[in-house]
Amino acid sequence: MTRLVTRTARLREIESLLLLAVDGLTAIELADNLEVDRRTVYRDVDFLCEQGVPVWQENGRFGINRTRYLANIRLSFQEAIALVLAGLLLSRTIDDRNPHVTAALRKLASTLPNPLSSHLQRAADRVQQREDSPQAAVLEAIAEGWGTGQQVKIGYRSPRSGVLRQRIISPYALEPTPSGIYVIGHDSWSDEIRTFKLDRLESAAVLKKKFTIPADFDLEARLASGWRIMAGDEVNEVVLRFAPEVNAQVRERQWHPSQTLENTADGGCLLRVQVAEPLEMKPWIRSWGAQVEVLAPGWLRAEIAAEMRQAAAQYLPQGITAAAA
Repeated sequence: MTRLVTRTARLREIESLLLLAVDGLTAIELADNLEVDRRTVYRDVDFLCEQGVPVWQENGRFGINRTRYLANIRLSFQEAIALVLAGLLLSRTIDDRNPHVTAALRKLASTLPNPLSSHLQRAADRVQQREDSPQAAVLEAIAEGWGTGQQVKIGYRSPRSGVLRQRIISPYALEPTPSGIYVIGHDSWSDEIRTFKLDRLESAAVLKKKFTIPADFDLEARLASGWRIMAGDEVNEVVLRFAPEVNAQVRERQWHPSQTLENTADGGCLLRVQVAEPLEMKPWIRSWGAQVEVLAPGWLRAEIAAEMRQAAAQYLPQGITAAAA
């Protein structure tokens, strides 16, 4: 093995070791792992910095800034297709102009052949045409705190009270949904794990204080109890009856991990799901219009019925009440 090949392999190993060590490694620890002297380690680290690898040094330890690190990967055609679909979906999830999303999509597009490249370029153009918003800076700060394990001070405006409150959160996870991007983590104000929609954050600033995600925090288990994102300890059974006209559409996909479906005598179907916050289902239920009926829970049925009556009243001729119609 030539000296160049040996050094190339060693440089890759240094990158790998530093990426896996969240708190970094000392020159002695690196030298022991690589079976070289410390001077070699210092030269190799300097070379990595010259090549653009974002290495940090603090109190005699070396690490890699994970929020600025990019890795080279090789993709099969089907893997590339998966990334293109993810990029197209992301471009519909982001409501505001985000230079990081645009740049990432364009860089990825430049590495892929046509027609894959053109579709990612289209996704990038879609994001670029959106209006500027403070949300890009908010997402940037939340993502940095998430990636580096640092707390973030946020300005959160409650949709119910309208009050803007400053809070400090430890971002455990970012989760995109059809209705927007959410951050899940510990909230110092309530001393609980909370879920915040990024659209409701008016400011975000990364703090120096570090946090550690609890070993018993299971994101997938938490999300499993929600319809989309809202979790809770109490689970409710929601039962919906769909008309025969939409039976096939309802059966086209799995709406929730807990769902069960059964046919009804008229050719329709019953959908049963176990969710923590049925209120989160209301926009989806309303989207089916008259083709769905809420059977349970009773309070959800009453709320949807009231909203449907109110909506129908807006289409009645002036002077005619819903009761008279």
